Amino acid sequence: ALTLLLVALAAFPAAAAPAAHTAGLVARDVRAHEEARARVEDLREADAPPGEVRDAERHRMDVRSRLWDLLWAVERGLGDPVAVDPAGRAGHCPLGRRSTPPPDAGEDDAWAAPTTGYRLTAGYAERGRHWKHRHTGQDFAVGSGTPVRAVGPGTVRVTTCGDGFGNQVIVRHRDGYFTQYAHLSRIDVRKGQKVRAGQLLGLSGATGNVTGPHLHFEVRITPYIGSAVPPLPWLARKGVHPEQ
Repeated sequence: ALTLLLVALAAFPAAAAPAAHTAGLVARDVRAHEEARARVEDLREADAPPGEVRDAERHRMDVRSRLWDLLWAVERGLGDPVAVDPAGRAGHCPLGRRSTPPPDAGEDDAWAAPTTGYRLTAGYAERGRHWKHRHTGQDFAVGSGTPVRAVGPGTVRVTTCGDGFGNQVIVRHRDGYFTQYAHLSRIDVRKGQKVRAGQLLGLSGATGNVTGPHLHFEVRITPYIGSAVPPLPWLARKGVHPEQ
């Protein structure tokens, strides 16, 4: 996925910042956002004055907004479906019947792993011959047709297809982060749909650039490539600990 970002940066108009410089800005803002998020959490745990917490949260949001604008421009120029066709209409993506929440879902959904019967394979930041740089998510090895479910409550932001991620769903959660579920064989939600933890998003598959069926799971600060953060520590903060 990072390869796509660097290709996009290289294709940026001549008047824009050089590719290496822009990639550096992206990396800087991802680090700054995570530092700001940790600062907000520390202040809340320390029962800091509300004004201090608000200022810290405002700084975090400013960093995210800057990163969002930069990546949106890059991905728009590349023609990334997430930026130009988030509902998947142009790509004629394989949409199944719209899913409904699990019958036992409540207001305070318990977070969960994105699939079951898996084996953890390629991890975040892993190097290998399949990636020019580093892997941007966590792969869950499962057979084609395995149910893929939302890890927590949120709103479907993207249901699209047509790039290296194949058929994919991106969900925005209440804490502002986004989770991506890629290489699906079928999509069972629609853009704008609210989902609960454990709700069916689609079925695993081998669409896009893959060597076999699996789920690519990613956590991002924005919906766009380049803003990924380590997914397993993020899940751990939600009380979810996927096992090998």
